[in-house]
Amino acid sequence: MAAAVVAAAADARPAPTGVGVGWRPEIAGVVAAVPDLGFTEVIAEAFPPGALGPRAAAGPPRGVADLRRRGVPVVPHGVRLSLGGTDPLDPHRVTALAACADALDAPLVSEHVAFVRAGGREAGHLLPVPRTREALDVLARNVARARAELDVPLALEPIAALLDWPEDEMGEGEFLTRLLDRTGARLLLDVANVHANAVNRGRDARAVLDVLPLDRIAYVHVAGGDERGGLYHDTHTAAVPDPVLALLRDLVDRLPAPPPVLLERDGRHPPAAALHAELAAIRAAAAPSSTGESRAGAARVPHPRAVSPAPALADRQAALVGALVAGGPDPAGLDTARTAAVRDALVRKRAALAAAAWPRLAAAVPDWPAVFAARALPHGGSPPGPLRDGWDVARALHGRGELPPRAHAELAEREAALHYDGVSAPRRRGWWSRVRRRARRGDFSPGACETPR
Repeated sequence: MAAAVVAAAADARPAPTGVGVGWRPEIAGVVAAVPDLGFTEVIAEAFPPGALGPRAAAGPPRGVADLRRRGVPVVPHGVRLSLGGTDPLDPHRVTALAACADALDAPLVSEHVAFVRAGGREAGHLLPVPRTREALDVLARNVARARAELDVPLALEPIAALLDWPEDEMGEGEFLTRLLDRTGARLLLDVANVHANAVNRGRDARAVLDVLPLDRIAYVHVAGGDERGGLYHDTHTAAVPDPVLALLRDLVDRLPAPPPVLLERDGRHPPAAALHAELAAIRAAAAPSSTGESRAGAARVPHPRAVSPAPALADRQAALVGALVAGGPDPAGLDTARTAAVRDALVRKRAALAAAAWPRLAAAVPDWPAVFAARALPHGGSPPGPLRDGWDVARALHGRGELPPRAHAELAEREAALHYDGVSAPRRRGWWSRVRRRARRGDFSPGACETPR
């Protein structure tokens, strides 16, 4: 009965079609001007808690609201539920995702086959789950909890992973098929992830498609990445490479009809003309072939192969997150070079987020990623977030007399507006605290000591 209600709700909403692009504030105007925009996608966690829902005053950003009024379907894409994590699923995050879907009149929502927290720590990144029966049970349980609150279907995206667990009991196709069978979820297939994993595992990406449940596809992602240290990183900060476009063409040839395809771009945004040209190339790759033949079919599901008993999943996940963000030892059995690559990718991601929160600091410091990596040491817990990350680096550089003048001004502005003790989250200073700070600096300019109205 519940499944029928969800299906009916989804059928009443415009479904994704054609080619779309992910909505980001930095390219809102470009997205709005895309001709024949089939659909768009928003990061669900980009909306502050309480910003969406029946009691929300503000609602979605104007650019997103304008697209909805034009009839463009908007899909919330979650990145923080941690469906593959053994830590309890946060009910507030599920409620927020459901509210986002409702506010946007979304036809479906999507999340990842991954975990992002374990042992009370946040990784700040999507991490792979071992393909074991225990992990499958955890995923199925968490997906069921999420779907119970969602009024629309849920699509699951297998991630690009730089490392694999040695205790895997199943191949990717088998694991994914079993997961979708048990949960009734649909598949968000990221072709760029398939390419990245094939490159990093030394496999043929087309052979990977052979075993995936392509008949369950809800929509498709494409994106660009970067090669670094002999590995391909799915960064979403570059143009879609030719091998990914070729793999998209191969995928479309296997299906009875072209699926909806969305371009993800999360940084180094190109000019409008370049982005429109990239979308045109994706549209051409997603066009049906002249043969009209389909090679799609359900993936074969062999019996799980016998393996030695694995350590408890919760302990393994906690150990990996601790190794990545808190300076702990690498979990036994994992490739240490790959673990180091993930750790480096996490630091680079934190550096990019801190640069967005501290633009003058990042622009003024030569080789910002390297400087950030040298000074953003593990906190012993979860990464503190972009604002605190940048603040810690700015204070460290200031203490060494290495803070550039432009960055000094940005730090001074933050210190005047917010109180940050280096441990807890910054909080806004009261007007009397601002007066005392100005008085200590000798700032007796008009208005400096007025009570704010």
